[in-house]
Amino acid sequence: MVLSMPVAEIPGLKLVKQGKVRDIYDAGEDLLLVASDRISAFDVILPTLIPGKGRILTQLSRFWFSRFGHILPNHLSPRPLTELVRDPALQAELEPRTMRVCKARPLAVEAVVRGYISGSGWKEYQSSGTICGMDLPQGLRESEKLPEPIFTPSTKAEVGVHDENISFQEAANIIGREQAEKVRDASLRIYSEAADYARTRGIIIADTKFEFGMIGDEMVLIDEVLTPDSSRFWPMDQYEPGRGQPAYDKQYVRDWLLSSGWDKNPPGPNLPPDVVKNTANKYNEILEILTAS
Repeated sequence: MVLSMPVAEIPGLKLVKQGKVRDIYDAGEDLLLVASDRISAFDVILPTLIPGKGRILTQLSRFWFSRFGHILPNHLSPRPLTELVRDPALQAELEPRTMRVCKARPLAVEAVVRGYISGSGWKEYQSSGTICGMDLPQGLRESEKLPEPIFTPSTKAEVGVHDENISFQEAANIIGREQAEKVRDASLRIYSEAADYARTRGIIIADTKFEFGMIGDEMVLIDEVLTPDSSRFWPMDQYEPGRGQPAYDKQYVRDWLLSSGWDKNPPGPNLPPDVVKNTANKYNEILEILTAS
């Protein structure tokens, strides 16, 4: 399924897949993941680009990968991009938005950790008092901090198909109980360390999504990590449970889409210029807040 033109034509490398955001090129024993400025919401790729988004996702993922090596290896390759891309102009275009990664076999579930109740978890809780089949205390308010972070996996859908929340047992049925336990334990530990760090920068990480893969017999962290595409970032100084929160992530886009009357089915609507500008600003701000020395 062709989503758009790729970010770049790379001589000698074949474009093998386009995800919701990333163009993936085969580089022999490695892959090149080139983050575009595309944005998706409700598992639909929108027709409007967010300028600079791919650079921000890549820089923030690199930052987090470097912090979590003591917990779990990741898929970043030690081999430089310059081995594959010789043209200086193309190097300059690709380097800020590209990760050269070792080939890994992705696990067929997405690992979601929630420290606060929001989004689809809040909707499920309102109707059943549970999230992914897990019973939670009665009387929680929207955006309230949970007694402790919870692991709530989801399916890993193809482009254009909605991910679905599943129970831990369902995840274990898909990837095996031992593997599911490893994914759960690593996800909770990474989230907790990231949340502790973010608080020192005045940011709440309400929830996030990780992806894992296998290189041989070793489980590794793959794809993107704790970006505004995969996480909810809230400013601590404006946090107030009982309502939705201002955020440095694509919740701003989701809120606009919900107010537009769109039915969440393809094709998605064009975003107006002010929504594009404000979204780009929010992505830039969270990068600067979290990574500034």
